[in-house]
Amino acid sequence: MTTCFTCLVLSRWRLLSFRTLSLFSTASASFLPYHADTSELDSSLDPYAALQTRKQLTEERVIAYLMKYQHKPSTALGFFQRFQLREVEVLALNSLCVLLHILVRSDMHRSANELLWKSLLASSNPSPSAVAVALIDASKRHVSEPRTFDFLLFFYVHAGRIDDAVEAFSQMVKYGIFPGVKARNDLLAALVRLNSFDRARDLYHEMSAFEMEFDCCTCDIMMHSCLKEGKPNQAEAYFRDLSHKGFKADARAYTKIIQAVCKESHSKRACELLSEMKSKGFDPSEFVYTTVIGACVKDGHMVDALRLKDEMLNDGLPWNLVVATSLMKGYCAQGDLDGGFSLLSTIREEGIDPNNVTYATLIEGCYKSGKHEQAYELYCDMKQMGLVPNVFITNSVIRGFLKSGKSKEAFCLFDEAVASGIANVFTYNDIMHWLSRSGRLQEACALWVKMEDRGVEPTVVSYNNLLLGHCKQKDMDSAAKLFSQMFEKGIKPNVRTYTILINGYMKKEDFGRAFDLLTKMNEAGIACNDHTYHVCIDGLCKEGQISEAFELLHKFRAEGFIPSCRTYNSIIDGFCKMGMMNVAASFFQKMCADGILPNVITYTCLIDGYCKSSCTDLAQKLLTEMGRKKLVCDIAAYNALIAGFCNEGNMERALLLLDEISKAGLGPTAVIYNCLMSGYKKLNNMEAAFDLLRRMKEEGIACDTATYTTLIDGSLKDGNLILASDLYSEMLASGNVPDSITFTAMTQTFCDKGNFANAYKMLHQMDKAGVQPNVLVYNILISRYFREGNFQEAYRLHDEMLDMGLEPDDRTYDILVSLKLGGKPLENVNSHF
Repeated sequence: MTTCFTCLVLSRWRLLSFRTLSLFSTASASFLPYHADTSELDSSLDPYAALQTRKQLTEERVIAYLMKYQHKPSTALGFFQRFQLREVEVLALNSLCVLLHILVRSDMHRSANELLWKSLLASSNPSPSAVAVALIDASKRHVSEPRTFDFLLFFYVHAGRIDDAVEAFSQMVKYGIFPGVKARNDLLAALVRLNSFDRARDLYHEMSAFEMEFDCCTCDIMMHSCLKEGKPNQAEAYFRDLSHKGFKADARAYTKIIQAVCKESHSKRACELLSEMKSKGFDPSEFVYTTVIGACVKDGHMVDALRLKDEMLNDGLPWNLVVATSLMKGYCAQGDLDGGFSLLSTIREEGIDPNNVTYATLIEGCYKSGKHEQAYELYCDMKQMGLVPNVFITNSVIRGFLKSGKSKEAFCLFDEAVASGIANVFTYNDIMHWLSRSGRLQEACALWVKMEDRGVEPTVVSYNNLLLGHCKQKDMDSAAKLFSQMFEKGIKPNVRTYTILINGYMKKEDFGRAFDLLTKMNEAGIACNDHTYHVCIDGLCKEGQISEAFELLHKFRAEGFIPSCRTYNSIIDGFCKMGMMNVAASFFQKMCADGILPNVITYTCLIDGYCKSSCTDLAQKLLTEMGRKKLVCDIAAYNALIAGFCNEGNMERALLLLDEISKAGLGPTAVIYNCLMSGYKKLNNMEAAFDLLRRMKEEGIACDTATYTTLIDGSLKDGNLILASDLYSEMLASGNVPDSITFTAMTQTFCDKGNFANAYKMLHQMDKAGVQPNVLVYNILISRYFREGNFQEAYRLHDEMLDMGLEPDDRTYDILVSLKLGGKPLENVNSHF
C-alpha cells in the first residue's frame, strides 16, 4: 500500500518537472534560524509578482510571506509551490517547516503529507535530525503545531525509512518534544514488522523513562512483538504494565495476552483471563475460544476444553473445524476413539467438511490405539471426498499395516505412494525397518537401491535399519562395511547406530569389538543411553559372563547410569540360566530393597529358573505372588511352569494351569500344547497326547514342526509306524518342514526295528529337505552298524561325518574306543529323546 502511494506521488511530481531539494544546496544556511524583517516588505506587493525578481527573495522574505498568509494556508501553499517551480536556489529547510506547521494547524493534512513526500523523498534530502531541528526551530520562532511532529514520523514510517524515523524521534525527545501516542505506536509497529524486536523494546523503555502516554494499542504492539519473537512469556509484563499506567485493557489486549499464555501451555491461566475478559463486558471472539480450547487439549485438560466448547456455542458462536479437530486430538490422546468419531459425525451434520488435518488426527489416533483397519477406512474415506492424503497420513497407515502383520497391504500402499511421488525417506525407512526386523535383508537392500535411484537421500535412520538387518543375521563384516560407508557419505552415526552394532557383536560373543565400539562412541562425544548400557550388560549375562557384567555395571554407575528393572532382569536371568537360583533370589531381594519394583519379566525369569531346577513349588508361589501384586501373568510364565510340571510328570497340575490360562483371557499357544504332549509322551500315554491334539485343533491353534515331531516320535516308540508315517505326510502337507529332531527320531526308530535301509535313507531325506544332519544321527547309525557287525559301513559313515565338517562328540569316541577295545557299542545313544 505504501509503495503504491509512493509511486503515485513520485509520478505526479515528475510531471511537474520538479527537482527536489536543489533548494537545499546551501545546506549550511538551511540549518540556521531566520528572522524575517517584515518591515522591509511592501504590503501592497503581490507575492507572485515577486517571483519575477529573484534578488528580492531571500529565505527571510519567503518565511515572511508564508507568515503573512498563515491564515490563508492555500495562498501560502500556492506561493511556495510557484516559488519551487521557478527553481529558486536560495530556498532552505526552514521555510518548508514553517509551511508544514501552517498546513497541519489548518487541518490541511493531505496537503501537508504531499508536501513531505514531495520534498523529503529524494536521496539528496537532509538528515532526519536536521529536519527535526528545523521543525522544532520553526515551532519556537514562527508558528507551532505539535501534530506536525507526528506527521514527520508518519512520513518516515510509511516511506519505509524506519531508521530515519527513529533518528528523528530521538532528536525530538532530545529537545523535549514528544510525538503523540498514535505516531509512536506507528513507529513501534513498524519495528516489530521488521523483526527489530530489540529496538522496539529499547524505544518502549525510552518512552517509559520519559513518562510518555501509552494506550492499549501500545501494549498490543509489544505483546505481538513477544509472540512474533517466540518469547510469549514476556508478554504478560506488558499487559501488567498497562494497568500500572492506569489504562484498562480492551478486547484486543485480552486477545493478545490470552494468545501469549496459550503459547506457553498455561491453559489454566488462559481460562482465568478468558473469564476476566467476559466479566469486563468484552465478548471473546471465535479466535479466542479456538485458541484456549486448543491449549486446554494440549495440556490434557479435556474437561475444560469441552466446557469452553459448550460456552462458545452458548455465546452464539458457531462450530468450527479447528475446535472440532483439537477436541478430536484430545479424545485420541485419551484413547477415546469413539469420542473422536462422534465429533466427526457432529461437524458433518453441521455442514462442515473435515480436512486433511482432521483425518490425520483420527488416523494417527487409530494407529496408536491399534485400530489399523479403521485407519485405512478413514484413508479411503478422505480419498472419496477428493482429499489427497499427504505423506504423513500415508506413513501412519503403512505403519499400522506393518504393525498388525498385514505386510501385503502395507507394500501395496507403499507402491502407491512411490508411484504418486509422495513417498519420502520416512516412508522408505518404515518399510526397510520392517524388512530388516523380519530377516528379509536382501529385500531391504533392494529397497535401498530403489530409494537412491529415485533421488531420496538416506539418513542415519536408513543406515541404522540396514545395520539392524545385518546384525540380526550376525553378518558383522557387512555391518562394519556399512558403518564405514556412513563416514564416507558424511553421515554421523548416532547412539542408536553404535548400540545396534554393539548388540550385534555381543550376540556373536565378540566382546572385544563390542567394547572397542563403546570406546570409539565415547571418543566421538556420543553419550550412552540406558539402552546402550543395557545391551552391554544383557549381552554378557546371556553368555554367562556374570562377573564381567557386575564389573561393567559398577563402571556404568560411575558414569551416572542408574540401574532399572530391565538391568536387574538381565542379571537375574543370567543367574537363572546358570542354575544359581539362590544368587538369583538374593539379587531379587536386593532389587526390591533398592526400591525397584519387579515386573512380569522378572517373575517369569525366576519361575522358569525354578522350574528348570525342579523347584516347581517355589515357581507356583511366585505365580500366586504375581496375582497378589496385580501383575498380569503373561503366557511365557505359564509356559515355563507348565513345562516344569510336565518334566516332573505332574500332568494333573499342568492341565490345571492350561485351564487357568483360558480363564485369564490368554490363548494357549502351540508351545504350551507341545510341552503337554511331550509330557504325556514321556509317560508313554500317547492317547492323552492325541486328545490334546484334537483339543488344539478345535481351538484353532495350528500345529508346528515341534508338534508333529513329538507325536511322530511317540508313535514310533509305540511301534505305530503307519500312524507316524501319516503324521509325517500331514506335516509336509501343512507346510511344516521337518527338522533335525524329526529325522533323528525316525532314524532311531528304523534302527531299533532293524530297518537299516530306511534309517540310512533319512540322511538323503534330510539333504533333500535342506536340513543339516547332526552328530546324533550319525552316532545312531554308526552304533547300529557296529552292533550288526558291519564295520566297513560304520567307518564309512564316520568318515562321511568328518567330510561334512561335523565334529565327533564324546559319544562318537566312546563308540569307536569301545569297539577298538573289543567291547560292545554303547547303548542309549538316543538318550537325547
